Amino acid sequence: MEKDFLVTILSRDNTLYEGRVKSLNVPAERGYLGVLANHDFLVSNLVSGKITIRKPSDELLVINSKGKGFLEVARNKVSMLLTSA
Repeated sequence: MEKDFLVTILSRDNTLYEGRVKSLNVPAERGYLGVLANHDFLVSNLVSGKITIRKPSDELLVINSKGKGFLEVARNKVSMLLTSA
């Protein structure tokens, strides 16, 4: 079983993050969502808040999202598009 997965976070202007992670927490419309490796398919709207990434080295990275966006989880890949961060 894989212990990490690929995350790509894009904003209108650039790529905010692209790489492998152990876990991801994102601000969704109904509260924070957590994503781990082998997560089932998921699509969700995102709201402003803190996106927390735990890298395979256990280093934490926090991105402050200031707008809306959406997230897609499929086959150990997460794609996020944000209006502002």
